[in-house]
Amino acid sequence: METRDIIFSVVMVASSFVLTYEWLGRFTYSPANTLIILSAMVMVGALAAMILSVDMRLRKIDNMLEAKERALRINVQSVENNLDTRINEVIGRMDDIATSMDRTRYR
Repeated sequence: METRDIIFSVVMVASSFVLTYEWLGRFTYSPANTLIILSAMVMVGALAAMILSVDMRLRKIDNMLEAKERALRINVQSVENNLDTRINEVIGRMDDIATSMDRTRYR
């Protein structure tokens, strides 16, 4: 969690306080109902926490996918190297067989 995420969450809660207080002040509530203001702040705080939680989960999934992709890439490279060595061995054997057949044909 980055500091800017925390700052944005605090700004969300503070703006919900100001918005609710000013909005309730327009309806001739002389002292604005603190329960409504508090519930709006809790609701926006919970929304901010939910967004941060989703962001953390997405980052965790992204890191897991990168690790799996890296492991898969390493496995593919090792299989490719093994396949190259085996193909080179087979090609070498085939060349030896072809040269021996050429020798027997020319005798």
